[in-house]
Amino acid sequence: MSSNAVWTPQPTQDGSFTFFSDEFGETFHSTQGAKAEAFDKFAQATDLAQLATRNQLCLLDVCYGLGYNTAAALETIWAIHPHCTIDLYALELDASVPQAAIEPPLITVWSSEVQSILKQIALTHHCATSRLRATLLIGDARQTVQQLHSRSVQVDAIFFDPFSPRRCPQLWTVEFFTQIAQCLSPTGKLATYSRSASVRAAMQEAGLQIGSIPLGEPHEPHEWSQGTIAAFAGQTLPPLSPMEQEHLQTRAAIPYRDPSLSDFADTILERHQQEQQCSQRESTSSWRRRWGIK
Repeated sequence: MSSNAVWTPQPTQDGSFTFFSDEFGETFHSTQGAKAEAFDKFAQATDLAQLATRNQLCLLDVCYGLGYNTAAALETIWAIHPHCTIDLYALELDASVPQAAIEPPLITVWSSEVQSILKQIALTHHCATSRLRATLLIGDARQTVQQLHSRSVQVDAIFFDPFSPRRCPQLWTVEFFTQIAQCLSPTGKLATYSRSASVRAAMQEAGLQIGSIPLGEPHEPHEWSQGTIAAFAGQTLPPLSPMEQEHLQTRAAIPYRDPSLSDFADTILERHQQEQQCSQRESTSSWRRRWGIK
């Protein structure tokens, strides 16, 4: 798929850039810092610095977009182990996004080698070097992930970065997380910027345990997490706070569902709303009042 969208660089607070999607009504990255987010919420959260001691790693970038999460991962790993070989798989709906992202000023925030890699991935959907084998699959991720299953791909880290659940619910469902979890190795970790209770509940229903990406101090009550880590049982994850644990008992924790892995966003949202309306769980507004969250 390729769109006719015009992608205009939007500056973020750390000097890097992002795009705004008219279709989804959101930017691709945090306006507080696109590059910083790629390192903090994805590369660091999946423990890539520790994994980089290995000689070989396998990564999955869900919603590749501008390629920033992949770029941060490569720079993190190779700074520690220059000879580590990496297999990278990336899923992206719109091929025009990575193609637009290889122009200055967006691409110049990365090292020259990583710039070359991002260009090759964007233009050919593949990249093969002495230490990287990369494949970019274009299309609906609910379908393209099946290609990874057919290859029995098992990855050490997943960067899960779709647009927000309300804007793109089809990639935050129990069923899609179940598909993605099939690609995660028993010792691997998945990281996402979302702290949504519905997302966390969907991960749990898909067989994953969850932890919180902690914030630094100090911070306001409404800034209680900067994302979610997921893994299979047996992994050590940053624990959820009591407040976050209670959040998972509210109506907000009813997950999105897409039984056929083919429903339109409106259908998924309507199904979710109906399930919430029928629920006897505590309201999210009541939970917010109890914890002083504005």
